[in-house]
Amino acid sequence: MTPRRAAQTRRASLTDAGLYLAKAEEFMRAAEDSFELHNLIAAMGNAVHAGISAADAIASARGGSVWTGEHSQAAGHLERVAAADGRDAGRHLRRLLPLKSRTEYDPRPVTLSEASAAVEAARRTVAIAERVVSSTRAE
Repeated sequence: MTPRRAAQTRRASLTDAGLYLAKAEEFMRAAEDSFELHNLIAAMGNAVHAGISAADAIASARGGSVWTGEHSQAAGHLERVAAADGRDAGRHLRRLLPLKSRTEYDPRPVTLSEASAAVEAARRTVAIAERVVSSTRAE
C-alpha cells in the first residue's frame, strides 16, 4: 500500500466488521421502509449509507482496514483488500456513491426508479457483507 493510501485508511478488526454490518442492516431497513412509504429521498440516502457501512464491514473482515479518504475512491480500496467479494460489492458501491451528495444537498426530486435502483444496489452490497462477515467469523 502506498503511503498516501495508507494515510486514507485506518485499521479495523473483525469486531468492527460486525458493528459496521449492524449499521448497514439498520440503514437497509430504513431504506426499505422509506421506499415503501414513497419517501424516495430518504430511501436513496439510507441506501447509500447502507452500502457504505456494508463496504466497511467487508473491508474490515477481509482486509483489516476501512477507507477514510474521499468516498468516490472507497470502491477501489474495497476491491484491493477484499478480492472477489470486494469486486462484487465495489460494483454496487460505485452505483451508490455518486448519489450521496445528490440525496444530501441537491434540491431535485428522486424518481421511483432511481430510488428503487439505489435500494437494490444497497441490498446486494449488504447481502455480500452478511456473507463475508459470517464466513470470516466461522474461520
